[in-house]
Amino acid sequence: MKILVCISHVPDTNAKIPFKNGQPDLNGISFVIAPYDDFALARAVELRDQTKGKLTVLNVGLADTEPTIRKALAIGADDAIRVNAHPHDAFYVASQIAAIAKQENYDLILMGRESSDFNGGQVHGMVAEMLGLPCIVPCMKLDLNGNIATMQREIEGGKEIVEVATPFVAGCQEPIAEWKIPNMRGIMSAKTKPLKVVEPVDVEKYTHIVQYEMPPQRSSVKMIDKDNVAELVRLLREEAKVI
Repeated sequence: MKILVCISHVPDTNAKIPFKNGQPDLNGISFVIAPYDDFALARAVELRDQTKGKLTVLNVGLADTEPTIRKALAIGADDAIRVNAHPHDAFYVASQIAAIAKQENYDLILMGRESSDFNGGQVHGMVAEMLGLPCIVPCMKLDLNGNIATMQREIEGGKEIVEVATPFVAGCQEPIAEWKIPNMRGIMSAKTKPLKVVEPVDVEKYTHIVQYEMPPQRSSVKMIDKDNVAELVRLLREEAKVI
């Protein structure tokens, strides 16, 4: 079985990112695999071992993303592909993933439900549409029996069990698997595993980021005694102007 896991190169979730001239200043910021992608990768390693298949990781990014890709190789991926391009937006990234997937005919295409930088949650759906495949999001459990997958996904008010034949696309989240920490053997072997760099396909860009802005600071909170209803009404009328 051929498994593709798409990973994002994102700032460490504990990092505090300053802004400079309307753009995030990423100098000195540590980067990691997006947390939801980490869950997808951990389950993919287990499924690869179960099926005796092959696991490839794919990243759309420039050369600075390669340490993150090598970490995915250390966790257990067999090889990697880097599309040599800046990930402009969700459509652009999805188009690059779909172009690779069409060439390789993967049985499973897994990724996180969303990246932790833009939190768009769009790429998996776009990839599935471009490939004409089913898309299951958010996938919380994934079991394989031959070419039939049984998945559990979260829906409003509960959970849903879905069965689908491969190939398909899934956007993953916890508790699909536990994060895997690379051991020394994995780290050493990652240095020699194949990392193929390919040039991007030509895709029209539909969005352009002008600048980023911080959200306005929240106003201070006024605490009103529970018995002082008249004061609460006055503030709602005169200051908040909601009544």
